This record gives sequence, C-alpha cells and structure tokens, in this order.
Amino acid sequence: MTEQRDYKDTVFLPRTDFPMKAGLPQKEPGILARWEEQGLYRKLREERAGRETFVLHDGPPYANGDMHIGHALNHVLKDMVVRTQTLLGKDAPYVPGWDCHGLPIEWKVEEQYRKKKRNKDEVPPAEFRAECRAYAQHWVDTQREQLKRLGINGDWDNPYLTMDFEAEATIVAELMKFAEAGNLYRGAKPVMWSPVEKTALAEAEVEYEDITSTQIDVAFEIVESPIPELVGAHAVIWTTTPWTIPVNQALAYGPEIEYGIYRVVDQPRAVWTGPSEDSIVDQKLDGLREATKDDPAIGRRILIAANLVDAFKQRLSETRPYDVLLQLEQEITSSDLEGTVARHPMHHLGGFFAEPRPLLAGDFVTTDSGTGLVHMAPDHGEDDFALCKANGLTPRFVVEADGRYRDDWLWLGGDDERRMSVINPKFNAPDGPICSDLREAGALLSASADYRHSYPHSWRSKAKVIYRCTPQWFVPMGKPLAPSDPHSARATSPSGGGSGYDNPPPLGEVAAAPAADGGGATLRSTALAEIERVRFVPEKGRNRIGAMVEGRPDWVLSRQRAWGVPITLFVDRKTGEYLADPAVNARIVEAVRAKGVDAWTEEAAADLLGPDYDPADYERVTDILDVWFDSGCTHAFVLESGRWPELRWPADLYLEGSDQHRGWFQSSLLEACATRGRAPYDAVLTHGFTMASDGKKMSKSLGNTVDPNKVMQQYGADIIRLWALSVDFTEDHRIGDEILKGVADQYRKLRNTFRYMLGALQGFDSETEGVDPAEMPELERYVLGELHALDATLRRAIADFDFNEYTRALVDFANEDLSAFFFDIRKDSLYCDGEGDLRRRAYRTTLDILFHALVRYAAPVLVFTAEEVWTTRFPDRGSVHLLELSPMPESWVDPALAERFGKLRDLREQVMEAIEPLRREKVIRSGLEAAVTVPAAAVPEGFGDADLAELFITASVARGQGEGVTVTRTDDNKCGRCWRLLPEVSEDGALCGRCAGVIAQLDDAA
Repeated sequence: MTEQRDYKDTVFLPRTDFPMKAGLPQKEPGILARWEEQGLYRKLREERAGRETFVLHDGPPYANGDMHIGHALNHVLKDMVVRTQTLLGKDAPYVPGWDCHGLPIEWKVEEQYRKKKRNKDEVPPAEFRAECRAYAQHWVDTQREQLKRLGINGDWDNPYLTMDFEAEATIVAELMKFAEAGNLYRGAKPVMWSPVEKTALAEAEVEYEDITSTQIDVAFEIVESPIPELVGAHAVIWTTTPWTIPVNQALAYGPEIEYGIYRVVDQPRAVWTGPSEDSIVDQKLDGLREATKDDPAIGRRILIAANLVDAFKQRLSETRPYDVLLQLEQEITSSDLEGTVARHPMHHLGGFFAEPRPLLAGDFVTTDSGTGLVHMAPDHGEDDFALCKANGLTPRFVVEADGRYRDDWLWLGGDDERRMSVINPKFNAPDGPICSDLREAGALLSASADYRHSYPHSWRSKAKVIYRCTPQWFVPMGKPLAPSDPHSARATSPSGGGSGYDNPPPLGEVAAAPAADGGGATLRSTALAEIERVRFVPEKGRNRIGAMVEGRPDWVLSRQRAWGVPITLFVDRKTGEYLADPAVNARIVEAVRAKGVDAWTEEAAADLLGPDYDPADYERVTDILDVWFDSGCTHAFVLESGRWPELRWPADLYLEGSDQHRGWFQSSLLEACATRGRAPYDAVLTHGFTMASDGKKMSKSLGNTVDPNKVMQQYGADIIRLWALSVDFTEDHRIGDEILKGVADQYRKLRNTFRYMLGALQGFDSETEGVDPAEMPELERYVLGELHALDATLRRAIADFDFNEYTRALVDFANEDLSAFFFDIRKDSLYCDGEGDLRRRAYRTTLDILFHALVRYAAPVLVFTAEEVWTTRFPDRGSVHLLELSPMPESWVDPALAERFGKLRDLREQVMEAIEPLRREKVIRSGLEAAVTVPAAAVPEGFGDADLAELFITASVARGQGEGVTVTRTDDNKCGRCWRLLPEVSEDGALCGRCAGVIAQLDDAA
C-alpha cells in the first residue's frame, strides 16, 4: 500500500466570520445605535416616498408603567405588519403614541400624595395636572426606550401623545362637532360609578370578579289590589344589594310568570338525639313554638312565583331551627297583579317612604332565581330606571359620590355610625344597619352572607362599583345623526343640576336621552353598517363588536376627575341649553391649542364667551371627557393633522388585543361614525392574551409573570419576536422558561442556516460564477420552484396577517427543505467538486438566490439577526430593512418536476428510516456506507441509480421487486478525499475519479 496524502486542505469547506453563538443581548444594542445614527426610519420614508401607502394606526398604550409581555407581543405584531408591507415595496410609516390622560395616572399621583399625607383637594388644579403630566411623560420616555429595544422601527422622536396641546385641542374640536350637530345631551340615568374614585366609569374600565354577597328576602305589605285576597298579603322580593332598599320605589313582576298566595308555616325539625319520652318532645316543641313567636315569616301570607317556592323555602329553612312550609292558598296570574300597590317596609318613617309602591309589569323579570318579584330602585339600575321612568317615577339622587347616603335622607342619613359607603360589606351584612332595621320592622324574612356571584369592579382601584343615577353627558346611540339645525341642541339637564353632581337636582326632576324621532341613520345603525363593511381578523371579532354596539346604552362621556380634556361647554342657566356657537367654540379650541387643558378656567370664561354673551348667564361645565373619547379621537389628530404627512385617513389597519372591541376599536368607530359617517379603519386585527406556561392568567401575586425586559437581557429581543410570531396570537397563548428555550433552539437552527449559506457563498461572484437556472441540474431547479412556492405562501400570509403561518413556513423551509435536504445533499458537491464545475456553480448560484430571498423574509421577524447576516456579507450595502421583495420568475415553476421530487423525498424518508437501526447498532457509521435496495415501483421516473445514491447520500442504490427498503453495508472502498464509498476506488484512501481530477487541477495551478 502506498503512503496516502492528506487531502484536508483541498476540500472547499465553508468559511465565514459569522459566529455560531449569537450573543444577542450584547450585540443588539449596538445594532440599534447604528440604526439611530443612520436615521433608518427617515431613510426608509425617503426611499418609499411616492409608493402605495399602508397605514397602521397605533393604538396608544397607557403611560403608567413598564412594558409588560402584552405590550411586547402587541408591538412586535404591529412591527411585523409594517415591515412586511414595507417588504412588499409599500410606504408603511409607523407613528407610535401614548394615552396620557385619565384616572390611572391621576390615581397614581394621588397615591403619592397619600404617602406624603397631602390632600389632593387642597392642591391647585393646575399644579395637580402638571404633576399628572410629568408622571405620564416619565412613563412615555421609559416605555419608548423599552419598545425601541424590541427592534420596533418607528418615528420614536416624534410620537403622538394625547396630552400634547395640539392633541388636546383636536379632542376639544371633535367634541364641538358632536355639540354643534346636536349629538350630545346631559341627562340623568344610572351609570357605573366608583365610590372610591368618585367618578363614572365606562364598561371598558370595569372588570368582573367573583364575590360573596348578602342575599335577603324582604316582605312588602300589599295595601291595595283589584284582587281582595291580595290585600294584607306580603309581596316578597329577593336581592343581593341590600343597600338599594332605602331607594326602592316600586316592585316589578313578570308578565308571563304564574304566582301564588302562600301561607308560611313551621314544621318541627329533629334537632336532638336520645330517649324520645313524651315529656322531652313536648319540651322541645315548646321551645320551637317560642322561637316562632317573633318570626316575621311564620303565619304570614306571601306572594311569590309558583316555580320558586322550593328555593324560597330552602332559604328560609337554612336560617331557622325548624323547617318552613308554604301552603298554597290561591293561584294568581300576572295579569291579576295590575293595579296592585304595596308599601315600603320603612313606611313608618313618613315622607318618601310613605309613598305607595306600585307593582309594575317588567319583561326583564325572570324565574332564574329569587322570588319572581324584583324591587325597583331607579337610582341604581338600568331596568329599574327605564320601568320607573315609564310610570312617572323618578330617581332621588340620595347616594353621594363617595357611596354614602345624603345627610338629609330619612333612613340612614345623618347617622355617622351607620352612614357607611354602600360598598362596605359591614353595611350590607346580615347584622348591618339595613338588615337590622328591616328585621326590626318585621320585613326581613331571610338574610345570609353566602351568595357567590360575579360583580363589576374598577380595574384601577379594584374596588366594587355601583350603578348610580347622576347627571352626566351622553352621546345618544339611537337619535338620528346630524339634525338640520345643529344650533338648537339642548343639554337636557336637570334644572339647576350643573356639573356639581353631589348637589342633586330637585327631587322628581330628571332628564333622559332625546327621543329618536324623525327617522334617518343613527349612530348605532351607522356603526353597525360599518362593522359589516370592515374586515375583521379573526372573523369572530365582527360578531363580538357587533353585539356590543347593538346592545350598548348611550355613550357616557363625562368623568368627575381632574386629569383629562375638559368638556368645554357653557350651559345657559335658565334654559338648560348648551351653547353651540361656532365662534365661541373656535376660541375655545385655539385657547386649548395655546395652553392645553389649563385654558379652561373660570377666569377665562369671559374671553372665551366673547362680547355677545354674559358669563353670569352661563354655567361652565367642569367635568372631563371619558379617556376613551380621547383615544377615540386619535385618528383625527394623528392621521389628519398634517404633522405626519406620510400618514392618511382612514387607516388601513387597527391592531390591538381582543379586549379593545369594547374599548379603542369601539370608541374610535363611534367617534368617526358620528363626525365622518364611517369607521376610521378598513380592517381590524385582534390578538389574544398571553398566559403563563400552565395556561393560568399572569399575576404578580402568583409569581408567574414574564418580564420582556428580563427576557431580552437573557435571550435577546429576536427571541421574543420569534416567540410572538410563532404562536397563534389570535387566541390566548402561553409563554414560560421551557417555551422560550424551545424558541431559542428554533432560532439557533435558523441562525445556523444563515451561517452555512454565508460560509458556502464565501467569495461567490455571480458575474463569473453564476449559472442560468435553465441550465441547472434538476435538484437546483426543484429547489427554486419550492422557493417560488414559499414566496407565494409568505405573500398570502402577509395579506392575511397570518404571521404564525408566515413564521412556520419560513422555519420549515429553512429546516426541512434546505438544511435537512438540499444542503445535506449538495454539501458533497460544495466541498469536493472542482471550483469551475457546473454542478457546484449551480449550487452556489442557487444559494445566492436563496440567501437574498431568505434574508428578506427573515428581516421582519429577526430584525437584528437579519441585519447581522446582511452586513456580514455586504458591509457596504446599507441596511437589510431598506430592501424589498422582487417577483419570483414564473419560469421556476415546474409542476411535473415538483411532483417527481415530492415522491422522491417520500422515498428518501423511507431509506433514512431503514438506515437508522444499522447506524444505532454500529453496523454502519453513516449512510455513506449503506448499500440500499428500494422497490423499483417506488422510484419516480427520470432518476438513475447514481442519482438516487447522490440524493439519498448512500454508497449505492439498487432497485428490487419487493415492497420494502433493505439496507446492508457496502463492500466498496472509501475515497480519501470525499469519503464516498464507490466501486471505482481501488483501496481505502485512494481517490475516486472526480477527486483525482480536482486534485490534478489544483496541483497544476500550484
């Protein structure tokens, strides 16, 4: 045997400086700094100027804390939209923004005050608002840097803030459009109210949590009825809000419910053990009879629904030492109850409580629970308000802003010990003042603090909310839009009610929404029509927001706080009309543009009203606007103002979490429909919520939150981005350590794909080495066809906003079509073919095409890594994010070739599975030592045995007549350079014909 030569230096191995270890946490900040230095966002705007535009309008996050994982997901999705549209060649600007007004910020500033023992009410309003503004600005600056760290490309130096004077002026101008068109009124009706925060709340500001309440059954004596048997009986109501009994004004029954008059009797219950001598039994019975003497239920005739008798008996029996029975005395139909009148249990107090309590038919009364009779408190319920109003009963405004009854109220008022907030559990407890007084009056039939149910809470203070009837400003949902005479609009407010809502209007005077008369499109109908037109992704969002708009009450605009845009209206003290003078409104808007919300002061009233109006004749409204109205106007001051000329109205897309169907999506829709007649967007994309890895809701108390800032410190921003774009974000999804490790592993595979291509393309010159695809081997032409198919898939995913599909398709192509198939097969050609060989040049040409496509495809997902990949190969060609996709040549599409290779790949999988047991048993070390026999019928037409051996990376392939694949170890010798085992190699270490020729060329060149 001759001495063998070392051929290691003759193999063309990939060479690149691109490191296998990413080091993203250390590398990404430097890339960010380079983008800022280059002015990447502005450069992109310049290069895309004049192109077709795509406008995603950013929904403003709230400026009151660090970025959380929901922020990260949301902004990565927005960035993905903008970058993929940019990739398609469009001009897709991104202007970030923040919501800066409202109770959350005000609440935080108040918390700081409380820690310092300061009283907010003693601080000048302008000073307090300045502190709120500073607090908001701090968190804007903090969140901005955190979001930039995610690689979000946007106009960060020029974001929009709802507290900018220009924005505040635009919000005021939008409000004036409502006022001048008559689409605004002041009326009194129950709204959700937070006694802790002392303000009305919108549905979007409320969350529901399970609580345990006191449930009570209360008897109202019937004093008048067309049915004589009813007089003297007691109508029994059931409620879980005992605190509303002091403002009861009526009882409601169901028009289709069957009732009955029942006699309540006691039944002894065995409550002892031992001998049952008659004397002991008699003694126990005597004790029970004594217990029933003061029982307000026993012996009483009551009116309740027939099919709720058993549940009622159980409630009464659970609170007594004996069982309760109900004996039917007379069946009563609901129609018999018309004209029946009861009296309040506290009628002996006189005044309001001595007034009759009529029984009224209410369609909302059901027999799901309770007694089939519902007590009506129009101050504290929507159904109560509507039914009582229809029957001439008006709210009394007796519960103040802090949730306590007025000092002058006959029951519970003026007694500091008993005058607690109505949300105080002690106030509603079975031994609290309400129940104690009802018990003393003989009206409390049962009371137990064990009723579990869902109840609304303020999502800021976490305190329970109540329905409270107060004068508020509303936008009517059912009134025809744009009346012919907008200046006739009235603020149908309670006389003298003003905006100091703790000074209620005279009893009995209350206003409601203007009647929907005259026909024409209403705000509700306009919004519903737009919901049908707008595209929703996913589609179920259409039904979600549609149902909310269909059933929502009038929009409550007013809030009783300090930090926000004021409701800049003057109301005539005599007529109750609000002033809708365009000249006055223009002065107000300009004043706010110059000084912000601090321009709306009593001192400025005369200047704002001008010479035509006497300030003494007008009340200046001091409420502020619902913060959802602020954010609902962002389309006006961002898309229409001209401050960002690259933007336009309407937006192509709004993108937020699914909770915004009742929040920003809806407030923007309603605002734009009322002022412009259409939605401010053409499509709405929603994402679900991020849950912990076990599927539970994230909570600091549970310790299962994931901080994106810490994730970036450990893994890098590209890992968060890859996670966000890999999950099905349209549904609730998960994140956790194990999930992130899996994403990091997926990232490493993608990174290694790029690393391999960079190494394999080292020194490639398309001018001298490039091969026309038409002249390439079939394998290269097949891969180019697969790239064409991938391009179509990704473009379709961009159009569908299906980024999960986009990322999955990209990853699968890189891993399965390239790394595990194409690269695996062609590495032999890359390493060992001659540099001028057509097959090797075709492979490198294909790699170059793949590189240019894949780095573009990956750029919106892995923004930092794609930049690193691109600049590693082309350090002088600018940023990868300035590139765009080019159309794939249709000549690459060859369905017949794709079908043949598809069948071949299926067969290849069978071969690899058959080889694996021999490799595990160390019969062979790799497929290169395998002699394979495959079923002849399974081989697609056009492939020779040598082709199959090359494609399967085996020593040889033969065709057999059997159905399965068989594998043995080859007897051929191994080439000393390419390591293939071939019949032509005379002995191990000798060269095959191909390698001998390449070595000869290299030796000649040397």
